[in-house]
Amino acid sequence: MFKMAMKGYCLGINRLVYLIGFSASVLMPLLALAVGFEVFSRYVLGSPTIWAYDVSLFLFGYIAALGGALAQQKKAHINVDVFYLSVSARFKSLFNLFSYSLAIFFLAVVLMMSFGKFEEAIEFNYRRQSEWAPTMAHFWVMMMVACGAFILQYTSDLLQDLYFLFTERDLLGQEEEHCDEQAKSTYTPAGMEDV
Repeated sequence: MFKMAMKGYCLGINRLVYLIGFSASVLMPLLALAVGFEVFSRYVLGSPTIWAYDVSLFLFGYIAALGGALAQQKKAHINVDVFYLSVSARFKSLFNLFSYSLAIFFLAVVLMMSFGKFEEAIEFNYRRQSEWAPTMAHFWVMMMVACGAFILQYTSDLLQDLYFLFTERDLLGQEEEHCDEQAKSTYTPAGMEDV
């Protein structure tokens, strides 16, 4: 029963983080359009816009921050492979638990600071210091969502590593797929050993 609850939590978090990351990826064409329109306006029409730089800056921030949790889910962040790949799976889990705990603490601090900045942006009507001067409140809301998604993904990864540490099994049942892929990659057809 407890395993099913943990598995349901992890799968739910994985779906939520995927949706947030996918939503952020949809912003990429909008970023390209904003930059392209600014280049066209500036160099072809001779009248640069006052909004394109701010919009592209915000969109880039949204894409990078909201896509971070999905990158964590896909294990796409950088790692010190020299040490990480040379140790056992149990030691990797211990290392992950330590690094995830540090990351959750850091992200919780950033989340609290972002909430404070959001309150200030609303109270004092903070705006970006540019000619267009858009409000900054939406940026801090995005930072809170990004930190929250990252924390949720780290808790999911933490539960999966804890489960593996105690049972030496994958909580989400992907170990069979991984073993099959590994067997396919190491399989050599008869008569091809010397090639």
